[in-house]
Amino acid sequence: MKMCLVVPPGGGRGYDWSSDHTFVKVGKEHTGGAYTLMEDNLKPGFALGLHRHDHHAETFYVLEGPIDFYVNDEWIAAAAGTCIHVPPGAPHACRLHEGSTGRMLMIYQPSGFDGYLAELATLSESDFQDADRMTRLNAKYDLVELGPVPKPG
Repeated sequence: MKMCLVVPPGGGRGYDWSSDHTFVKVGKEHTGGAYTLMEDNLKPGFALGLHRHDHHAETFYVLEGPIDFYVNDEWIAAAAGTCIHVPPGAPHACRLHEGSTGRMLMIYQPSGFDGYLAELATLSESDFQDADRMTRLNAKYDLVELGPVPKPG
């Protein structure tokens, strides 16, 4: 009989960045590659630039907000309890209001984005400045950068 996975609050592989702290709650090793579930704790100043994923979907569930999402040229003010599903190929970005914090769950389907975070955690500051290296890494994990967070219209 297979055992269930129990991850306590604050548990899971953690990646503490300058603008967010992400915990991998359920990784590809637990789902056979079907999906990855993460909790993202957003710090003041958080902004995720405009990007898309051509081969996987993302679902966001806002636990604490508001968090502003930009999906397919539309701004969405997401309060706690809001769920946003972004299909493959849809350009999207998100950000916090100035000085605020937020928290959300993210599901990546199929899994793999947890591998991206693990590789990012091994990079030096000079690695991040190496455009060719970052382009290859982004391509490996189906991340196509499209620019900064768009300005509200």
